[in-house]
Amino acid sequence: MTQEVEQLAVDTIRTLSMDAIERAHSGHPGMPLGMADIGVVLWSRYLKVNPADPTWRDRDRFVLSNGHGSMLLYSLLHLSGFPLSMDDIKDFRQWGSETAGHPEVHQAIGIETTTGPLGQGISTAVGMAIAEEHLAAVHGSDLTDHRTWVFVGDGDLMEGVSSESSSLAGHLGLDKLTVFYDDNSITIDGSTDLAFSEDVPARYEAYGWHTISIDGHDREAVAAAIDSAIAETDRPTLIACKTHIGFGAPTKVDTAASHGSPLGAEEIAGAKAAMGWTLPEFGVPDDVYAFFANAMERGATAQSQWQTRVDAADADRRTGWEAAWNPDPVALTAPDVEAGSSVATRKLSHTVIQELGGQRPELMSISGDLAPSTNSLFTDSTDFSRSDRIGRNIRAGIREHAMGAIANGVTQHGGARAFGATFLTFSDYMRPSVRLAALMAVPSVFVWTHDSIFLGEDGPTHQPVEHLAALRAIPNLYVFRPADPTETAVS
Repeated sequence: MTQEVEQLAVDTIRTLSMDAIERAHSGHPGMPLGMADIGVVLWSRYLKVNPADPTWRDRDRFVLSNGHGSMLLYSLLHLSGFPLSMDDIKDFRQWGSETAGHPEVHQAIGIETTTGPLGQGISTAVGMAIAEEHLAAVHGSDLTDHRTWVFVGDGDLMEGVSSESSSLAGHLGLDKLTVFYDDNSITIDGSTDLAFSEDVPARYEAYGWHTISIDGHDREAVAAAIDSAIAETDRPTLIACKTHIGFGAPTKVDTAASHGSPLGAEEIAGAKAAMGWTLPEFGVPDDVYAFFANAMERGATAQSQWQTRVDAADADRRTGWEAAWNPDPVALTAPDVEAGSSVATRKLSHTVIQELGGQRPELMSISGDLAPSTNSLFTDSTDFSRSDRIGRNIRAGIREHAMGAIANGVTQHGGARAFGATFLTFSDYMRPSVRLAALMAVPSVFVWTHDSIFLGEDGPTHQPVEHLAALRAIPNLYVFRPADPTETAVS
């Protein structure tokens, strides 16, 4: 009976996705149809969330990096009992709706982060996984002990930012990070072999990941792979799921035609007939609602047990834990500086960073391999590493784009807040991550030094000329360019 209801849940996600996309006259049906089996297994058997309290601190984080397949996420949220109604499903891709074409962060309804620009979601998730590990080390695993799950597609893994962040995740051994790769061999242009032929699991093994390859439509194989990922304690896991894009569509399965356009009434009718679906448009069987309601009790129970542990923690530990999640809103105290000093602003920035680090222990610094020049690391802290999760200095290496996304992920997770530092001229390498931070109103901080054309010895490649104007053109991004010690301290 369980397998029958589980199949019914999979079919429901597929029909809801087809119906919503058809009504909107736009959307991407192929991925929701192809990843429905994986989504149902993860959400019904493993994911630790509580729809009654979507922002519970120790919930699992789920990130749909291949955000164009948003109807998969919206269907799962609705069926699981999150505050996302059937009317919201019907308003898919409409102006002002909760169900935008690509997910927009709204943690109160279960959307952890904005995705759409491919590669950003997985990179942001790396930041979330770092935050989880750090909080567990600082405050105790009885208060923080959850996993980060990510869905990605071929496009995500073609993007350079995903390579940057995945490489770092492997280096750091983020074992509570699990990525499901929708290996469907199709992009909008056609078959992936037009431009993409590498062995992705082998690449991830080289990054230091645990990799598993499965049939993405074999739900027991999906469950076994997840069990293996949970058992892995030294490495993040990539589960390569071979799927059929547009699964069940009579003529468009395994074709680019199912990727980014509605299937059409005739194709939808054929798909529904093949699965024996008789309910009207947007119909959901009562058994499916009951199936997910029963599954979500797991998260409610986990939250209750977690709250008991929080209540049992000693007062000092609880005080530190609460301060990390809800810092004192009282204004920070800037260090005293000598007006008119000729000291470089980046050196004064170092003084300010040390002062802020003392006042805000939840702050984490991310360095793009230029720490001796940007002076951005906390001198009284160690590096966050495989062997030291307490460290507040994250060495991102020469991975500026990932650094920006990871800063967003650390901050969005909660309980920690990150800033990233590099030269201003390399802000161009970070721009998509910075733009997303602004779109999401995430209070990430980016410190860019060496902002003058007087870097003559380095030549024009390192002389930021147009960068300030480009950054100030991003809506909702506050840009400060301090000119003296006082402005540096206040900024």
